[in-house]
Amino acid sequence: MKHGKKYVEAAKLIDRTKLYDPEEAIDIVKKVATAKFDETIEVHLRTGCDGRHAEQQVRGAVVLPNGTGRSVRVLVFAKGAKLDEAQAAGADFVGGDELIPKIQNEGWFDFDVVVATPDMMGVVGRLGKVLGPKGLMPNPKAGTVTMDVANAVKDIKAGKVEYRLDKANIIHVPVGKASFPADKLKENFDALMSAIMKAKPSALKGTYLKSISIAPTMGPGVKVNNQRFS
Repeated sequence: MKHGKKYVEAAKLIDRTKLYDPEEAIDIVKKVATAKFDETIEVHLRTGCDGRHAEQQVRGAVVLPNGTGRSVRVLVFAKGAKLDEAQAAGADFVGGDELIPKIQNEGWFDFDVVVATPDMMGVVGRLGKVLGPKGLMPNPKAGTVTMDVANAVKDIKAGKVEYRLDKANIIHVPVGKASFPADKLKENFDALMSAIMKAKPSALKGTYLKSISIAPTMGPGVKVNNQRFS
C-alpha cells in the first residue's frame, strides 16, 4: 500500500523495533496526527482469542472519563413512560414499531447507537439483518438492552464506547481526538485497558493480548509494550 508524503514523514518519528510505554506512544501519536481535521485516536488490540467459540468472546462497554470528542446520536426503542425517560435524558430519537419501516424501507440511519428496553427486543429483532452488519444491534453485554434507558443514554452521551472482537479477533476502540491533552488520552486509554483486562475470557489458554497499538485516523500506528498487561 502506497502512503502519502505526510504519512511517510510521520512514520520516521516511530522506531518500528521498539515497544513504547503508553505515555510515550500517546505523545508520538499526537505528533503524527497531521491531517487537516481533528483525527480520532484509536487503540487496536490483537488478541489470542478465537471468537468462533462463545466462551472466548470479548464484548462489553466502558465509559471513557474524558469522552470521545464526538457527539453521538442515540435512538431508543421503548414504550410508555420509558419513552419520556429516554427523551428527558437526551436521546435524539425515540419510538417503537413505527420506526421499523423507516429504517427497513427508507434506509434511515441518522443515529450512531441503538438502545432498547427488553420488552422491545421482539420488535428490534426484525431489524437484525440491517442493524447487525452495521454493529448497531442492541446487546445486554454492551448495556444497550436495559430498562434503565435514562442512564444508558447519559453514559453513551458522556463517552461510553463498546469493544468487541472483529472477524480477525482484533478489538478497535476510539479513545479520543488528537486535540485532547496527552493526560486526558492516557486516562481514557487506562480506563479502556482496565475494562479489557477484566473481560479476559477464563476459557482462554495462552496469550490474551498479542499486540497493542495506538494510531490516529490517517497516520501510522505506534506499538505499545503489552508486557504490563499480560
